[in-house]
Amino acid sequence: MYLQHLSLTDFRSYAQVDLTLDPGITVLLGSNGIGKTNLMEAIGYLATLSSHRVSSDGPLLRFGADRALIRAKLVRGDQSTVLELEINASRANRGRINRSNPVRSRDLLGICQTVLFAPEDLALVKGDPSNRRRFLDELLVSLMPRHAATRSDYDRVLKQRNALLKSARTGKFTAGHEATLDVWDQHMARAGAELLHARLELVDRLRPHLKNAYEQLTDGSKAAGAVYRSTLLNQLDDDGATSVLGTDPAVPGLTAEDLGTLSVDELTERYVQAFAASRRRELERGISLVGPHRDELELILGEAPAKGYASHGETWSMCLSLRLASYYVMLDDTRTGGSAPILILDDVFAELDVQRRRKLAAIVSGAEQVLVTAAVEADIPEELAGRRVKVIPGGIDE
Repeated sequence: MYLQHLSLTDFRSYAQVDLTLDPGITVLLGSNGIGKTNLMEAIGYLATLSSHRVSSDGPLLRFGADRALIRAKLVRGDQSTVLELEINASRANRGRINRSNPVRSRDLLGICQTVLFAPEDLALVKGDPSNRRRFLDELLVSLMPRHAATRSDYDRVLKQRNALLKSARTGKFTAGHEATLDVWDQHMARAGAELLHARLELVDRLRPHLKNAYEQLTDGSKAAGAVYRSTLLNQLDDDGATSVLGTDPAVPGLTAEDLGTLSVDELTERYVQAFAASRRRELERGISLVGPHRDELELILGEAPAKGYASHGETWSMCLSLRLASYYVMLDDTRTGGSAPILILDDVFAELDVQRRRKLAAIVSGAEQVLVTAAVEADIPEELAGRRVKVIPGGIDE
C-alpha cells in the first residue's frame, strides 16, 4: 500500500496544501518549524485517529478554524481508496470512504496503515507505562480495528466504576452503590479480559521481531526483550511501578505462565476474583487498582530493564526496534491478503549517530513507501536515495 495523494484543509499550519506522492522513498526537506511534521502527523492521524505529538484534537485545527479536513488517496494493488476525515472542534469527528455517506471516524481504522518513527518515541522507553500501553493498543487496533470498540468499552466502564469508588471516599457510598459496583465489576471484567487477551497475543508476536530488530540495529551484544506485567499477578504496586517478582498474585494460584493460556472467559472470571480481593484497597483509594489500564509492558535489554539502565544510544535503538517490530508484525499480516504499511521517519536521522542512520536506512529502504522528513539533506543516508520535496511556509515547492 502507498499514499498517492494527501490534501489538508485547516490542519495545523496549513490553510490548504496538496501533496502528490509515489511509491518508494520520498524525502521532505525544509527548515525546522516549517510544517514537515504536520504533514506526517496528518497521515499518522488518519491511520490511528490519534496524534504522536498531542493528546487532544484541539491543536490539530488551524488557529481560528472550527474544523480540519484530511483527504488521502491510497493505492493497494490494483485498487484505490479515497479517505476523508473531518476533525471537529465542537462535535464528533466524521469520516467518508470513497465519498460515501458520512461514517464514524473509527470506521476508517485499518484502511491506512502506517508505522511512524519520531523523536517522541523516546517516551516508549523513558516515559511512564501509559506510553507503552498506548503503543500496544494502537498497533492492536491497526491490525484488528474491532478492538477500537474493545478499548472504548473498557474506558467507558472504567470511568463509571471509578466514579462509584470515588463516591466511597466522600462518605456517599451506600449498600445500593455496592450492588451497582458488583454490576460494573462484571462489565469491567469482561472488557478487561478481552483487552488483556488481545495484548498478550500481540506481545507474543512482537517479542521475536523486537529481538531481531535490535540485533539488526546494533552489534548484537545485548538481547532486547519485552515482558507483560499484569495487575492480575500483583506485578505492579498501587502507583503503577513494577513490584518485586514473587509477590502473591491478586488471584491465588495464577502464574505468569497461565495468563497466555487462558481464554477470554477464564480471564473474565480471574478479574472478578481480583476485583473482590482488591475491593477494600480500592474503596480506600477511590480508584480501580486492577485492570489493563494499570498494566505495564516492561522492556528488557540484556538482563536489566531498559528504563533507567539503557544508555542514550541503547534507548534510541530500543525505540526504533519497537517500531520495526510493529512493522514486521504488520508484514506478517500481509501474507493473509493485506499490504505493507507506509513507513514514516519524522526527523529521526538528526537524532542518530552515523552508524545507526545507515543501519536503519538499509533496513527500511526496501519498503513499498518510505516518507522521511529532515531539515538538512546531509542527515539522510545514501541508502535512502529517492525523490526530494521542498517544504516551504504554508505549502510545497514543486
